[in-house]
Amino acid sequence: MNKMEKALSELSGMDRLAEQDSPLHRIHPSAKLLSTVLYVIVTVSFSKYDLSGLFPMILWPLLLFQISGITLRSCFYRLRIVLPLVMAVGLFNPFFDRTPVLKIGAFTVTGGMISMLTLMLKGVYCLMASYLLMATTGIDQLCAALRKMHFPRMLVTLLLLTYRYVGVMTEELAVMTDAYQLRAPGQKGIHISAWGSFQGQLLLRSMDRAQELYSSMLLRGYHEHFHYADVSPFHWTDLLYIAGSAAVFFFFRYFNTARLIGTFFVR
Repeated sequence: MNKMEKALSELSGMDRLAEQDSPLHRIHPSAKLLSTVLYVIVTVSFSKYDLSGLFPMILWPLLLFQISGITLRSCFYRLRIVLPLVMAVGLFNPFFDRTPVLKIGAFTVTGGMISMLTLMLKGVYCLMASYLLMATTGIDQLCAALRKMHFPRMLVTLLLLTYRYVGVMTEELAVMTDAYQLRAPGQKGIHISAWGSFQGQLLLRSMDRAQELYSSMLLRGYHEHFHYADVSPFHWTDLLYIAGSAAVFFFFRYFNTARLIGTFFVR
């Protein structure tokens, strides 16, 4: 199995996760989408120096991981490529902000160090929340929820087709990679001299495959819009999920939970 086939397997694995059954999977897609967007907004709104206030925000995704039956290991494994990029956002903050904030023995903690950790945690938290949304909802239900919320039809269709076409393009890449390796046994990767022709062939094959897919869509009655997945109507549990999520987020935002717990134990 080459890298493209592994990527395709991981992509289909996300769809299999979304097909599981758990209390979180049964929540209405719109409710999960709204709560995730609210979680991201509240998480990003923390000050860059408010590390202690931001830290308790991890409790919500950890709770959802337990409820959904999805492991943290699978989350970080599938996000292994994006996580280093996100965590590198504030990597240079200690060099620009050298204001002393705390001194532990001979070690001085600067404002840049705290802001770097805060930015890293914000990125990790937002990725965890986004992964939970995709792993428990699925692209079809997510697009159906967006249409229920009256998002523009064109944007929703573009999102759905882009997600679906990633798998199609990955299949073409896997076939082309296997063919290249059969013609160049023992060679690691694709030689730089073949990059141009390889990309050109991928473009031509992608255009042919896209035309075939579009023709099959027309034969199945496609007329500039999709019949999205059927979603169940809103229940009181969905409203309770949104209200409970918002209450927890705003409590963590306006009350420093870590400091309150520390003060309680010191007493």
